[in-house]
Amino acid sequence: MQRANHSTVTQFILVGFSAFPHLQLMLFLLFLLMYLFTLLGNLLIMATIWSERSLHTPMYLFLCALSVSEILYTVAIIPRMLADLLSAQRSIAFLACASQMFFSFSFGFTHSFLLTVMGYDRYVAICRPLRYNVLMSPRGGACLVGCSWAGGSVMGLVVTTAIFHLTFCGPSEIHHFACHVPPLLKLACGNNVPAVALGVGLVCITALLGCFLLILLSYAFIVAAILKIPSAEGRNKAFSTCASHLTVVVVHYGFASVIYLNPKGPQSLEGDTLMGITYTVLTPFLSPIIFSLRNKELKVAMKTFFSKLYPEKNVTI
Repeated sequence: MQRANHSTVTQFILVGFSAFPHLQLMLFLLFLLMYLFTLLGNLLIMATIWSERSLHTPMYLFLCALSVSEILYTVAIIPRMLADLLSAQRSIAFLACASQMFFSFSFGFTHSFLLTVMGYDRYVAICRPLRYNVLMSPRGGACLVGCSWAGGSVMGLVVTTAIFHLTFCGPSEIHHFACHVPPLLKLACGNNVPAVALGVGLVCITALLGCFLLILLSYAFIVAAILKIPSAEGRNKAFSTCASHLTVVVVHYGFASVIYLNPKGPQSLEGDTLMGITYTVLTPFLSPIIFSLRNKELKVAMKTFFSKLYPEKNVTI
């Protein structure tokens, strides 16, 4: 009877940054530049790994897969966000909203799983070097990448199915720039909404926390192994192979914790939108920069790659 008093929602309105009308053009230009840099940075990493045979190792296979997931994650969200910043019509169809949520969650969790796999790769390389070629064979590396993508797709399917099986009643305004879970839950009606919200939250937090704890465990063994190396040069060399990955992990999970562990209050709608930018735009923007600057082997390979493209110029990275 309660549902009969409401009209079922067939499309949503993405409120996005409409609360900041005077900033929309500036935000469009800023996000467009960051988006293009993210695409170009990740494409450059992929092209360098593909062209340099010295980088045809499991570690860089995982980095290449990470770049692909990052590109696809941003493609799922940012183009729509940029279009809405220049448009007064911000409606999105029900199925389009569900598709955006599925792909963004799938690629986002794939990213987390790949970071976990990269942590395991560094653990094997430093703590079990004699077994590295066995544990990280081409087939084993491909299997880990495939499992990461499959796991991300399952997470996206579970979250999207749970959310879009709810009944949505008016109003149809999503106070976010994308089809994100918390603002959609505010639009749902029915007695099962609290249970679905709790279930989705537990699934997401458990997956993220599980990945983070596995990475911490890997680095606990790595640090213990590095401290046993007698020479300072050896310790620095071992740690340098982990520096870029560890930095990306801190950035990734730091911003993820802001999104998922932030207490939601009634006054937090605009704040949620702004915090969403850190995870949607800023993290993918920083990732290729970190890997390019803090990974010495990749820096050298990029310099070689550019020297092949422009042999008459002296390229400095």
